[in-house]
Amino acid sequence: MTKTKWTNIKDIIEGNKTGKKINIRGWIYRSRSSGNIVFMVIRDNGGILQATIKKGNLPDEDFNDAKKALIESSLELEGVIREDKRAPGGYELKVSNLNIINFAEKFPIVKDQSPEFLLDKRHLWIRSQYLNSILKVRSTVVGAIHKFFRKRGYYEFDAPVLQPNQCEGGSTLFQVKYYNNKTFLSQSWQLYAEAAIFSLEKIYNMGPTFRAERSKTSRHLSEFWMAEMEVAWADLYDITEIAKEEIKFIMKEVLKQNKSDLEYLNQDIKKLEKISKSKFPTITYTEAINILKKHMDIDWGKDLRTLEENKLMEHFETPVVVTNYPVEIMAFYKPKDPKDNKTALCFDMIAPGGYGEIVGGSQRSLDINDMTNRLKEMGESIDNYDWYFDLRRYGSVPHSGYGLGVERVVAWICGIENIKDAIPFPRTVLRFRP
Repeated sequence: MTKTKWTNIKDIIEGNKTGKKINIRGWIYRSRSSGNIVFMVIRDNGGILQATIKKGNLPDEDFNDAKKALIESSLELEGVIREDKRAPGGYELKVSNLNIINFAEKFPIVKDQSPEFLLDKRHLWIRSQYLNSILKVRSTVVGAIHKFFRKRGYYEFDAPVLQPNQCEGGSTLFQVKYYNNKTFLSQSWQLYAEAAIFSLEKIYNMGPTFRAERSKTSRHLSEFWMAEMEVAWADLYDITEIAKEEIKFIMKEVLKQNKSDLEYLNQDIKKLEKISKSKFPTITYTEAINILKKHMDIDWGKDLRTLEENKLMEHFETPVVVTNYPVEIMAFYKPKDPKDNKTALCFDMIAPGGYGEIVGGSQRSLDINDMTNRLKEMGESIDNYDWYFDLRRYGSVPHSGYGLGVERVVAWICGIENIKDAIPFPRTVLRFRP
């Protein structure tokens, strides 16, 4: 028995199958009929292709099936590929055989439906060319992160999702019942990563992260994915330079693998290429405040939120690293800068175009007393951190790390308006289904 060889639409629209008889399978993206001919646009994961089905070129029963099949019906087609500049993608399939796998019911998604409706039907909207392109870029971004660190000798290290400690602020913890106790969903792998660097030295991770922030902005999710790294013997300068290299590496991989997806999303390819080859500047928080004071009333010590970040980035065309934020607004593990005790050895990387912070990290404090005092001020139980302080008691070394927000990087590279579209099934303050 001969096994059917299936052709991906990507191979067809790249011009590799012109004049050849091939078999494809996929779903009906659009369809219309006119008398004795049916025009279908078929989609698979590689793209869309026009198929022309003429009565007489295949059995009448199959032709009638083609006429009655609705959008999203699944099917198999056989025919010859012809070049046709009028067709989507520039190629057309002249159909000689057709087999409907499933006759779809009337598809509930039509043009000009509200964003909320599309989120309600996310399990179906994920089939759209729009989300298809974004999710392909996302896959490349994730693959590039793994490739970047593994090429540089980092080990992948997994930390628990259920954690007894806060890392980024107790007010944003999701509490979980854990048998007869309570624990929390991970805000970061960081505290456990700090334990691992004393064994593996250079590590990275990709995992889900949870923040119970009651924010309804286009830049926040309650569940998102963070790519984190931690490295022994590194200081703040070391990790800011690594972060710059990583973002450029990711951009180059996307430009290499997803050019057609970026074009579909109406992204400026040349602009992205220029950014990927540019030098990313580093400025201090104080320098950022001085820039902002030319445009708004702002005091030193205020955290940079959406408004301030957007105004700051009007002065830059590439991502910018901002270092040395005020100690008072930083997490307990971010140490004071010996050269300026008012600031911490930390950084954010801010993307242009209104996408905000895409990377954040710091050198890690080695001062148990200082961290203890700061945790007490936050109302935290010090007993929960005794294991963490052990890392400073037994062979402590300087070390640093950062986290990269996968969805924010994807949103920025794709140029999409809302971060909800950078993840398959978004979770927000108001949404936890489907």
